[in-house]
Amino acid sequence: MFPRLGHGIGLRTQHFPRVLDGTARVDWFEAISENFMIRGGRPLAVLERARASAPVALHGVSLSLGASDPLNDDYLAELRGLVDRFEPAIVSDHLCWGSFGGHYAHDLLPLPYTDEAVAHVAARVRTVQDRLGRRILVENVSSYLAYAHSTMPEWEFLAAIASAADCGILLDVNNVYVSAVNHGFSAAEYLDALPAERVGQIHLAGHSDQGTHLLDTHDRAVIPAVWELYRRVVGRLGRVSSLVEWDEHVPELEEVLAEAEAARRVEAEVLGASRARSA
Repeated sequence: MFPRLGHGIGLRTQHFPRVLDGTARVDWFEAISENFMIRGGRPLAVLERARASAPVALHGVSLSLGASDPLNDDYLAELRGLVDRFEPAIVSDHLCWGSFGGHYAHDLLPLPYTDEAVAHVAARVRTVQDRLGRRILVENVSSYLAYAHSTMPEWEFLAAIASAADCGILLDVNNVYVSAVNHGFSAAEYLDALPAERVGQIHLAGHSDQGTHLLDTHDRAVIPAVWELYRRVVGRLGRVSSLVEWDEHVPELEEVLAEAEAARRVEAEVLGASRARSA
């Protein structure tokens, strides 16, 4: 249903020179859509070079799929242009809201988990897919509050939207862990309940411990507990396109590549052990 791209990294400005000189050799790149919605210049040249060397995915942060505002027609037109030009293997955005009254909060805010929200978001996802001429993936976000009138757990909410919209899921394993710790639910139960056929991509990342809560900061290496959850996901789903996000305090390319290779090793170990058991 979804392409198996291997293990990729985010396309970040700190590594643009390595992309341009051809020394950033990866299975695939993920680009933040909004960073390339421009008329010309270096970023587009870098994305052209990246696309010439490997598959790319476009990952947005501004669709605001859960908002009550109308979908932004200008934004969708820009995104469609980017999709048509670069033919990404995957297009994704977040299951959240981030705008109200035409003003953007520049944050990924969680939704109440209700049947009404499922219907609202699914209709908007279907509209986006019609406008783009392709299916998209929606990503679970990390959260730091819960709505008193939610009627279902997050994993049921995510699965219901994917089914109603006929879209895929971008499973952020770190976000599941962060939210599980913050709200006291089982990360394993969350991961085991998702419809396997809908998961088209996986995100891994680092987070920070604020004492009272975990914060999804993407500014450090993946911790052992998240690697263990990734092992669980691979054991259940098999090979899924996986990517380690690093957005703040971005290190040298070799360190980011090492995290991608760590994910590759985990996948190989889990699937190798699975084959050995079934032999």
